[in-house]
Amino acid sequence: MNVVFSEHAIFEMQRRQIDKQTVANMVKNLQQKILSKKEKVIVQGKYIDYYENKEMLLRIIGKEKKGIFYVITVYKTSKFEKYWLMEV
Repeated sequence: MNVVFSEHAIFEMQRRQIDKQTVANMVKNLQQKILSKKEKVIVQGKYIDYYENKEMLLRIIGKEKKGIFYVITVYKTSKFEKYWLMEV
């Protein structure tokens, strides 16, 4: 799957110190995928944030269309319990 970044996503990734390769790898090797409103998809997964030196949850909001994932925005959080979907 090809990954395309919006200008907003690039700006937020730079501001939050998240590199493109990390995001692209997460999209291609997703750990969790959640359908959201307005045909959006949330891809999320655990990763090691080397800037903060701890495990974080990376959340990527985008849209999928014809084998392309369009990244709208990206953010990281330490609130696993809030966002991580536990399997039932």
